[in-house]
Amino acid sequence: MTDFAIGDIQGCYDRLRAVLDKVGFSPSRDCLWVAGDLINRGPSSLETLRYLESLGSATRVVLGNHDLHLLAVALGGHPPRKKDTLAEILDAPDHHRLIDWLRRQSLCVHDPDRRLFMAHAGLPHIWSVDQATSLARELEAVIQGSDAEEYFTHMYGNEPACWDDRLTGMLRWRSITNYFTRMRFIAGDGTLELDTKESVGAAPGGYSPWFQFPRREEITVLFGHWAALEGKTGSERFIGLDTGCVWGGALTIMNLDSGERIHCDC
Repeated sequence: MTDFAIGDIQGCYDRLRAVLDKVGFSPSRDCLWVAGDLINRGPSSLETLRYLESLGSATRVVLGNHDLHLLAVALGGHPPRKKDTLAEILDAPDHHRLIDWLRRQSLCVHDPDRRLFMAHAGLPHIWSVDQATSLARELEAVIQGSDAEEYFTHMYGNEPACWDDRLTGMLRWRSITNYFTRMRFIAGDGTLELDTKESVGAAPGGYSPWFQFPRREEITVLFGHWAALEGKTGSERFIGLDTGCVWGGALTIMNLDSGERIHCDC
């Protein structure tokens, strides 16, 4: 059995199948860790979602901002955006089953034996692994529960910009969401800067990439979300898997046993 981790697929189904064939992935034997943004912007979001759902226990999926956006359109009454490629999912005869499956996915995956942690946008230095995992489970319960409609109706927004343990209700849920699925640049006190999407050199004054802050815990963090990095963080402890497939870059898959990264040009 081999565990593989893959970056943002974003509906690029053909490239997904091509890179899985390249590494000889078999769902009867292997497991695929998916770093979020399964769908949207690419040409085959419905096929991608159906395929990943069909893998069952052979996947460990975390939700990305595009995945949550689909749920917000389906459950929170938000209109699709101009560049979305979600209509084929929303119009599909099996869309209720697919939406339900997506709601049941995680915000983070932690493998303590291998000291691996995966979340779509990463792991802020202000949270320990245990705290991050606890907060993820808290928000997952909201997404899967009776408060889901309220959550998805009011999910969007940049405030509060800084985590506070005393936050409650929607402000708390939105803050957790933004750290797990939208974070790139962050200040020393944990304040997020959510407007800048360029690479490391574009850091606004007083902010740095989240992975440049030291961590006490020995943990390797897998993440997607930040295509402008082209997978380069300068550290083997922080592994960027989003190499911009949907933007004409590459789809990257990593063998978690050997550390080898394999790319499929897009």
